[in-house]
Amino acid sequence: MFNKVDICGVNTSRLPVLTEAEKEALLAKIKKGDKNAREEFINGNLKLVLSVVQKFAGRGVPDDLFQVGCVGLIKAVDNFDTSQGVRFSTYAVPMIIGEIRRHLRDNNVLRVSRSVRDLAYRAMGERERFSLKRGRDPTDEELAAALGVPVSALCEAMGAVAAPVSLNEPIQSDSGDNLCVMDAIKDESGSEDNWIDGLILKETVKTLTPREKKIIALRFFSGKTQTEAAAEIGISQAQVSRLEKGALEKIKKEL
Repeated sequence: MFNKVDICGVNTSRLPVLTEAEKEALLAKIKKGDKNAREEFINGNLKLVLSVVQKFAGRGVPDDLFQVGCVGLIKAVDNFDTSQGVRFSTYAVPMIIGEIRRHLRDNNVLRVSRSVRDLAYRAMGERERFSLKRGRDPTDEELAAALGVPVSALCEAMGAVAAPVSLNEPIQSDSGDNLCVMDAIKDESGSEDNWIDGLILKETVKTLTPREKKIIALRFFSGKTQTEAAAEIGISQAQVSRLEKGALEKIKKEL
């Protein structure tokens, strides 16, 4: 359902994408109260919302989730502190996820006891604060310890407010073959932590030059040696070594 072009009347194929320089310039204007810059910045980050919404496929109406995600994006824009030295996408993703989670929680049709629901709400709030502070989601043990409850009680509460999903729910339909929830239930590589880390890494790699991206791709995705990469690009091995080191330093600094 997310392969369609329009969502909430927005042509997703034509959504603008801002460069890091453009983001910094707009954020400086937003800080001074420029409403036009704020609107341009929000529109320039709608693809980030779309990326997050796709993670929740099958758990709600796509148009509704996109609108709710936009609310999270706006909150992130209004609360982002440029002095903290954190990339906007790193700060905004947990905010967008939190807003969508609240929407799904509040629209859950199952009846849950007040005490269990209250614990789940506290856990979600604590998880969001933890994520914003440390840049990752807490483990069940860390979250339970922060709330002062047993891990079993925490898992029961979180499971009670989670939106039910059928094991036969299709989650992918490439080449005409449906992939259902039961087919992927043992796949631990697609965890939310890994997905968020991948999204942040993708944003970070955008800061590299085209040649640095090429070298990183050849060295770490194609498994080529520095000499082989140098021959393919047409530069010396020493240059590859220097550029590779610089690219890795950039990535390390951003992350």
